[in-house]
Amino acid sequence: MAYTTIDDPSAYFQALAYRGDSTSTTSADRSLTNDGNSNLQPDIVWIANRDSATNSGMRWWDSSRGVGQNKGLTTSGYNLEGGPNDPEYGYVNTLSSNGFGVRAGANDTSGRWTTDRGEGGGDKYIAWQWKANGGSTSSNTDGSLTSTVQVNSTSGISIGTYTGDADYSTVGHGLGVIPDLVIIKGRDGSGLGGAAQYWVVGCPNTSAMANGGSKLLFLDSNSAVMTNTSVWYNTAFTTTTIPIGPHAAINGDGAAYIFYAFKNIQGYSKIGQYTGNLNANGPFVYTGFKPAFVMIKPSSEVEEWVIFDSTRNPYNQAMLQLKANSTAVEYNGASVTNGIDILSNGFKVRTNRTELNTSNATYIYVAFAENPFVTSTGTPTTAR
Repeated sequence: MAYTTIDDPSAYFQALAYRGDSTSTTSADRSLTNDGNSNLQPDIVWIANRDSATNSGMRWWDSSRGVGQNKGLTTSGYNLEGGPNDPEYGYVNTLSSNGFGVRAGANDTSGRWTTDRGEGGGDKYIAWQWKANGGSTSSNTDGSLTSTVQVNSTSGISIGTYTGDADYSTVGHGLGVIPDLVIIKGRDGSGLGGAAQYWVVGCPNTSAMANGGSKLLFLDSNSAVMTNTSVWYNTAFTTTTIPIGPHAAINGDGAAYIFYAFKNIQGYSKIGQYTGNLNANGPFVYTGFKPAFVMIKPSSEVEEWVIFDSTRNPYNQAMLQLKANSTAVEYNGASVTNGIDILSNGFKVRTNRTELNTSNATYIYVAFAENPFVTSTGTPTTAR
């Protein structure tokens, strides 16, 4: 029986649900505290407004770039760092030993922050958070381009920054194994005429996006997998480096980039794929843990990145969905039986709808644990 290497996943990933109460202002933070078994000082904070589509989708902050105004990145679009939402809707301003602080946008002069937008007005929010290395970085010269990385080998995460050179290059990631998921985002448009850039996604250890095949997805788009040798050029990801082509989305001359790389950790994280069967009694996907977070994208279909979590969905079936690439409010799939069961050792698809389970389609999934299926001492966990 496969034992976990992480007994308490809340030390490395937590999802915090909260409601806006307009206590933050343009000059004062609202402090939000995690409620997991362990304290978690986040290095990535990804927040979605569940109630208001006017919040322009989900936004992302990290400790490598730093938090504060003009540091947010929007996954539902390819805007550059800080735009267009930080001044208008507010932002993550501080990272604490067990949570984070949010602040109202400095340009919000119309009172929208305390009504239906931003953190205020009683809107419901979910904040997914990952721990890396506490913002402590080091220089990595494994690639042809020098990167600045913070790595947590225990939880299998690396956050890195680099400056592009518009060539066929490599960037060191620091994980020591071929990553299972890599996401790269252009930050500032330098050398690109100020052009905004896509969120480029690679899953090199899946057959759908095989290593060295130049196959990619976009986190900010519903497009199916595509091949472009100027993005992930036709060279394999390695245990030390990420291959990047001269495409502006990933390697513009003089442009600043951020990458997030993850590897599968037994009992804690799993990036993989499954095949749809067009049956409401859909596929079971074994992860080796009870998921706290599941994101699914059909690589072969034009469909959304669908996100479930056990915080918003404490009971089966899990029907409350958010879409990483969309500005839409939270969707409840109960009316059409569109969801999953979150189980002690994985998840089971409970729909025949295209976004989760059409016939013979390939689906990429990303999952992080709430509890391992079996602890490091061999104790099974309970079913949901």
